[in-house]
Amino acid sequence: QVQLVESGGALVQAGGSLRLSCGASGRTLRSYIMGWFRQAPGKEREFVAANFVGGTIYADSVKGRFTISRDNAKNTVYLQMDSLKPEDTAVYYCTARKDFELTRDSGRYNYWGQGTQVTVSS
Repeated sequence: QVQLVESGGALVQAGGSLRLSCGASGRTLRSYIMGWFRQAPGKEREFVAANFVGGTIYADSVKGRFTISRDNAKNTVYLQMDSLKPEDTAVYYCTARKDFELTRDSGRYNYWGQGTQVTVSS
């Protein structure tokens, strides 16, 4: 079992930056695909980014602005968000999948955090 806890969400102005963190307990993240999803009010949860050994994928809407990374020694995953836009406003969720195949499908992730709110003002 993996427990995930996100932090770092805040209110920020458009054009600003934030770094979200996701700490894990219960298992080492080294053998897990780690991802970030987000959900805006009234919308479905959508894929943001995912990372595993030798590979990273991003949603087209964040490519070039967001960077996912991990520190296996700290069992922590990060999402660096730059050039933020009001449409990035959402609750951001950290997720983990015990597999080798990167995927954008939320149904294929096994563990989820409670989420952290990111609000970008115009």
